[in-house]
Amino acid sequence: MNLKKIPATIVTGFLGSGKTTLLSNILKNAQGKRIAVIVNEFGAVDIDAALLKGCALGCEDEQQLDEGIYELANGCICCTVQEEFHPVMQKLVERRKDIDHILIETSGLALPKPLVQAFNWPDIKNYCTVDAVVTVVDGPALAAGTFAIDPEAVAKQRVADENLDHESSLQELFDDQLSAADLVVVSKSDLLSQSQSVEVESILHDQLPDIVKVISVTAGKIDSRILMGLDAAAEDRIEQLTTHHDRHHEHDERHEHAHEAFDSVTFEAKNVDSEQLLEALKTFVAQNTVYRVKGILSLKGKPFRQVVQGVGNRFEVYFENRWEDDEERGTKVVLIGKNLDERAVKSHLEACIP
Repeated sequence: MNLKKIPATIVTGFLGSGKTTLLSNILKNAQGKRIAVIVNEFGAVDIDAALLKGCALGCEDEQQLDEGIYELANGCICCTVQEEFHPVMQKLVERRKDIDHILIETSGLALPKPLVQAFNWPDIKNYCTVDAVVTVVDGPALAAGTFAIDPEAVAKQRVADENLDHESSLQELFDDQLSAADLVVVSKSDLLSQSQSVEVESILHDQLPDIVKVISVTAGKIDSRILMGLDAAAEDRIEQLTTHHDRHHEHDERHEHAHEAFDSVTFEAKNVDSEQLLEALKTFVAQNTVYRVKGILSLKGKPFRQVVQGVGNRFEVYFENRWEDDEERGTKVVLIGKNLDERAVKSHLEACIP
């Protein structure tokens, strides 16, 4: 029996900040640790779970690998802690003798505080502790003053709905994610100039206490020992943290989470032409308000999955993980944005099917 509490790392950050890439690298370099993963992303198809299932979890067989990933696809884990998150944690507590660490990837729309508070529930607190809350910040987006999305996307969103102060809501969500952090990771540092790096660090240090360190990474590469083993026990201090979200409730203000303005559309197919699909995605993103693109592609004659990820007008495409012989191959792409027409998306992308 494992008498020591299972440490859990909560990884939070905006859409496209690099959370999945960071977790993928941690899992590939798990150094024998048996890690359970909870992923929560906005969209009908949880692409994050599919990506992470291809990483080493210290499991000996496929059944254990599948059991190591828990998917919460409701879009915002922080809003359904009792209904969605709590039952999964109870399952992990039952399996605690087989688990060394828990990684939790929140949706880019989630508030960390409700998750941390859940670790004070008796049936969780007795067995688990929040080792650290890690907030991932998109370096180029913060340098541009948009936190999560490029300036053009923000402008389009504001034009589309004048009744929503999206900059303010993003700012508040950004503040709340930072306020809960035990460690801040600045992603995509290779895309920042020296002056931008200095500016980003200055912005963060102005908002963070000295005890919270800031680390810059490229392609999510970081020694897992820096992220795990912080022993922060964040649940012990979480009630002392007052967020923007708390203040709205205290003043009985009618407020909406920033994510209520988001739409999600999933495109599915068999084999696709990668180059044509990428061009189609770029064209669609340029003409519509799309904040995030994430997908797994099946290419005819290619034994490996191809991964496509896009934030604003920045796209990344790479091969990862071989298709198994008995596995049903297929293409799944999720687009997250505002006022997305599902029929228009699918019609535009279907031209890429050979």
